[in-house]
Amino acid sequence: MEEKQVKRKFLKRAAAVALACALAAVSMTACGSDKGGNGSKEEAASGELTMAWWGNQVRNERTQQVLDKYKEEEGTTVKGQFFQWDDYWSKMATSAAGKKMPDIIQMDMSYLQQYVDKSQLLDLTPYIEDGTLDTSNLSEDAINMGKVGDKIYGVASGTSSSCMFYNKTLLDELGITVKDNMTLDEFIEIAKQVYEKSGYRANLIHYGMYMEVYARANDIQVVDKLGGKSAEDYVDYFKISENGVKEGWHISPSQAADTASVEEDPMVYGSNPDNMTWCTINGSAMLTAYQTAAPEGTDIAITTIPSTDPKKSNYVKPSMYYCVSADTKNPEEAVKVLNYFTNSSEAYKILLAERGIPVSSKIAEEIMPLLSQEDQENAAFITDVITPNSSALPPLAPEGTSEAQDLLRKLEEKVKYGEYTSEKAAEEYFNSANEIYAEHQ
Repeated sequence: MEEKQVKRKFLKRAAAVALACALAAVSMTACGSDKGGNGSKEEAASGELTMAWWGNQVRNERTQQVLDKYKEEEGTTVKGQFFQWDDYWSKMATSAAGKKMPDIIQMDMSYLQQYVDKSQLLDLTPYIEDGTLDTSNLSEDAINMGKVGDKIYGVASGTSSSCMFYNKTLLDELGITVKDNMTLDEFIEIAKQVYEKSGYRANLIHYGMYMEVYARANDIQVVDKLGGKSAEDYVDYFKISENGVKEGWHISPSQAADTASVEEDPMVYGSNPDNMTWCTINGSAMLTAYQTAAPEGTDIAITTIPSTDPKKSNYVKPSMYYCVSADTKNPEEAVKVLNYFTNSSEAYKILLAERGIPVSSKIAEEIMPLLSQEDQENAAFITDVITPNSSALPPLAPEGTSEAQDLLRKLEEKVKYGEYTSEKAAEEYFNSANEIYAEHQ
């Protein structure tokens, strides 16, 4: 979730992380290897591969530099295809339907199960077993992040975690201290204090991102349908924002729209605190992006997301995956590119921690001194705060999840605008989301 949400459309003012639309030319010219496809190893080595990813301009530039470095070292051309988040999944769905997916694709945890179920990804297990994909410096947990059933379909680009970003400069000025692993009640008390003292509001229930935290804490995670016995299990979720907007401490859609779109810029800064937010949630790998976008002198800090049960809600996750398409005519060469993105010191001198803290212990140790202060803080946050107070990865999202998420976002808005009560929103979410999942069974 790599990793999902500020991935969408935010921080327009930060040139270093501005989203771009440039699309590279697509070349599907490729030949096979002796593990699949047609053609000899010699033909495969001289062929071209394609690689697709989503992200910001920094990721685009660094990834292309690595591909250039790979060509220089290995002699294989890998042509890049770069998209924004929403466009990426639309393009992948279209190319997958036509069996013309790029050879190498960046994959998100929320989509992995769906692509595996449709036989659209290459099983990497044989390539791990024969050493083409070297996992000797990856922990068993890191390897298993890409496991579906008894096969490996992806290699994590790095590790990350969900977190709450907050304006530490503001809270220091107000004499308010935020602690890690705070409960939801403790957070709401702080949010009320911040609002009473400054007029700044919290932005906790946003874009459906808090539902996973809530569901994990209440043992109602999605497996093949929504967890829980009835809509009653979801009323308290919607009550958070319903009460928060009424009481003033949670930002409403109309207040956010007065200054900037919350979807475009989840932490808005300005001279009118009545419409400003002081916290939001996202993936911890985005710390550099948030800090870059903040006004000079503003310290953006990270902490765990408040929850009724923080340890149940916390988990270390793959920032995203590198996968190979089942459509590739050149599987062995494609896997070699994955190996390069996983184990090459030269590659990570360029990539650093842009896609999370590297899963290779060797690479992580090598690049740590090269990382920015924000990336080092992120690494320490995952190692020292999240890992000792976390639970297992959630089940992979089943097909229909993106539609259920769209429904959840619409219902959140209706509750915040006062159009729906929490009870009505919970009833519609429970019934309609389960209908969506049932249609995809």
